Amino acid sequence: MHLIQQDQTLDTVFKNQGATGSTFELSADSSRDPEKIIAEPQTDSLEEGLDPRPEGNLIYSITDRPPWYLCILLGFQHYILAFGGILAIPLILAEPLCIKENNEAKSQLISTIFFVSGLCTLLQTTLGTRLPILQGGTFTFITPTLAILALPKWRCPDSSANPQVNGTDPASLLVDEDELWKVRIREIQGAILVASLLQLVLGLSGLVGLVLKFIGPLAIAPTINLIGLSLFIQAGQKSGAHWGIAALTVCLIFLFSQYLSKVNLPLIAYKDKKWKVFQYPLFKLFSALFGMCGAWLLCFLLTYFNALPSSPSEYGYKARTDINLSAVKSAAWFYLPYPGQWGVPTVSVSSVLGMMAGVLASTMESIGDYYACARLSGAPPPPTHAINRGIAVEGVGCILAALWGSGNGTTSYSQNIAALGITRVGSRLVLQTAGLLMIILGLFGKFSAVFITIPDPVIGGMFLVMFGMVAAVGISNLQYVDLNSSRNLLILGFSTFSGLVLPTWFHSNPGMINTGVKELDQLIMILFTTHMFIGGFFGFVLDNTIPGTEEERGIKCWRKAVHKGLQMHTTDDSCYNLPFCTNFIARFRLLQRLPFLPSTATQ
Repeated sequence: MHLIQQDQTLDTVFKNQGATGSTFELSADSSRDPEKIIAEPQTDSLEEGLDPRPEGNLIYSITDRPPWYLCILLGFQHYILAFGGILAIPLILAEPLCIKENNEAKSQLISTIFFVSGLCTLLQTTLGTRLPILQGGTFTFITPTLAILALPKWRCPDSSANPQVNGTDPASLLVDEDELWKVRIREIQGAILVASLLQLVLGLSGLVGLVLKFIGPLAIAPTINLIGLSLFIQAGQKSGAHWGIAALTVCLIFLFSQYLSKVNLPLIAYKDKKWKVFQYPLFKLFSALFGMCGAWLLCFLLTYFNALPSSPSEYGYKARTDINLSAVKSAAWFYLPYPGQWGVPTVSVSSVLGMMAGVLASTMESIGDYYACARLSGAPPPPTHAINRGIAVEGVGCILAALWGSGNGTTSYSQNIAALGITRVGSRLVLQTAGLLMIILGLFGKFSAVFITIPDPVIGGMFLVMFGMVAAVGISNLQYVDLNSSRNLLILGFSTFSGLVLPTWFHSNPGMINTGVKELDQLIMILFTTHMFIGGFFGFVLDNTIPGTEEERGIKCWRKAVHKGLQMHTTDDSCYNLPFCTNFIARFRLLQRLPFLPSTATQ
């Protein structure tokens, strides 16, 4: 999710590649000692793993084209890795969008977000940075979205109160249940649509580099940290449906991701007219999926044997798997998401400005991911034009997500970048295949509806781990900061604590803001109830105004970490050139002056 997390992940990935790459062959030669058939595990350090051999340490580098069947298998693996993070977003938004009980709407949202994620992945790998990087929904948009939907105007009506239809109350005008949630998601669509223009402008104008000069770890740490901390209520509500099942989900994820992370399972493959057995880190790659499926299976068995309460008023009822079974039966076999499917997006200034905080946070994350992805795919450090173009395409992706109505934007996925180092396959063709798979599977309505049957406590257990990781990633940025400095401790403590206190107070006292201008009241409410905006704003301002050296602020070490280990690569800068138009750009010097296009002189 962020550069610092990636740096730690990449070191681990390269150190563990020896175990991953161990293979042995089953041949007819019986004279060989069976115990010596297994190759000695490689113990290359990070520096050795990056040494400039003709093929490097990769099986397939960024420009290579693996066989079609391998592209499908590895592409599906990337789909599964991103599955948990993408699925979590519509499930988080279900309640504030007033579709908690509307299974059809949830199924359509799930189909839409997977479809758009696949579309944006194809755009990024073909026209953006051209790195093998997967695009999916982002948690940085969740906080401002929840702040917008928490406004009195957009709060869900109390269904138990059965209000009378009133000509003056906006909520009461929505007689149709579908219109009840569509009017809310149209507001989110409009906010993301306009706010994403900022990301597009930052990329096309080349202003990204200028903005990043003023952003250091002390601004990023509270921003990312508060994204995770602000979602503790959603995690608690889901887990509280059955703490035993939620705890089991957490334990299974820890079991597979940590305790069994170094256990590689033997798998068999046929290559070069021989059967080969290779060790594969199955538990490490699919820990979240295995943990979720294990708890889901237990809930199914408990439901089947009627061991869970059958009354909605009893504790533990929401752990049953048959509550939303009708959603699978009623879902269409084929569902094609299309732009404007929920209606024309609505735009308000307050919502747009609140969403811009999410856009800036997403931009910062993605730049770190580009360097990490280049490091693992055998590509050189991404040049400025590739970074600018990647940010611009992410802006286009967020605009497309807003037009389709996924309720979210798109960003780069870190867990998929780490998988490049484990599989040693850095081909962009594999990620393009993953994008196609996401589009195709997003078209099957019943496939998306199956995930609605996941019980709330299982989702809550996933949230506990995922949101905790998001918060920890924010804290990890502090490894380059001098934490013995009272300056830094003051900035960090105040920005983080303010990001918790102010939103809580504004949520508890919504009527205290009354400037006489309705739009200004809404703007203040959205900005001051967005945790990451408060933390990031105070961190940014204080870090850039209170005197301190670059070493003290951690900026010098942080920049070194970005470029660490990037000197060794298996291809040149041409891998970042746009397809089919390199010669055309070379003819016109004016085009080469654009900050998002490659310059012949630079190359």
